[in-house]
Amino acid sequence: MPTLDPILHSLGLMAPAGYFIGLHIRYASPLMQFSNYDQDWLDHYTEKAYALRDPTIAWGFSKEGACRWDEMGVPDPFGLFDEAKQFGLEYGLTVSCGPMSSRTISSFARSDRDFLDQEIEKITHLVRRLHDITEPPESLTQAQIEALRLIAAGDRHAAAAAKLNISESALKARLMSARQRLLARTTAEAIQRAKDYRLM
Repeated sequence: MPTLDPILHSLGLMAPAGYFIGLHIRYASPLMQFSNYDQDWLDHYTEKAYALRDPTIAWGFSKEGACRWDEMGVPDPFGLFDEAKQFGLEYGLTVSCGPMSSRTISSFARSDRDFLDQEIEKITHLVRRLHDITEPPESLTQAQIEALRLIAAGDRHAAAAAKLNISESALKARLMSARQRLLARTTAEAIQRAKDYRLM
């Protein structure tokens, strides 16, 4: 299973004031998201319901590519960018990629200076890589779906294995292969992703 941690670490180094990455936005919410913005900013953003008014999200749905916040040209009637500066998000960059049906939108911030062209190029490459490796699978095997469904219904491993007429180790192998396919760290996460992706 490809791990996302090295990519997220690299992005964090290039965006010392934080980032937010929403991967494969479908039905208005991302299938996976990562953020390391300061908690005070996240609380303020949530309290003000900025997700509904965020110029970076509007830009991300209207265009693909990368754009510095001060070059965006999108109306900001609620002054989100000015408020972000009060939390150390002085300079920003938004990167958007993927089809409208599965769009990835991400933003990155610095407090010290604007992003350099070569940094924008590298960040864009890493976001596209994240988008590609988290592409939801088209399907799971019937064996994987059955194993996930039984665990989701509350069965323990031994009971689920008995119902499927397989050994407990065979059940665990099915669950592990489902986790790998869904890029999930735990079975609970795999179950949630399979539901989100409408695979079970």
